[in-house]
Amino acid sequence: MHETAAVRVAGVERGRPVSIVVDGEAIAAHEGEMLAAALMAAGVWRLRLSPSARAPRGAFCLMGICQECAIFVDGDIRQACQVPARHGLRVELRGVA
Repeated sequence: MHETAAVRVAGVERGRPVSIVVDGEAIAAHEGEMLAAALMAAGVWRLRLSPSARAPRGAFCLMGICQECAIFVDGDIRQACQVPARHGLRVELRGVA
């Protein structure tokens, strides 16, 4: 039998559905999932622009090392891959350099 790296673990469930606000728009997420994952699941891949080249940036390492996913969360710059989603979380992508 051929094995793959991806394995679905029995008994693991997503958190309860919540709503986060991204640039003023409500987006569905699941409580406890990382904000970067919630944004990607909603089709939001560009999180910011690079300061010098103004090139699009998104989640890259997904473990807090690269800081490519740094965005405004509830008014503070945070790494989206390190912030658990919760109801009412406010995210700003516009204007993040």
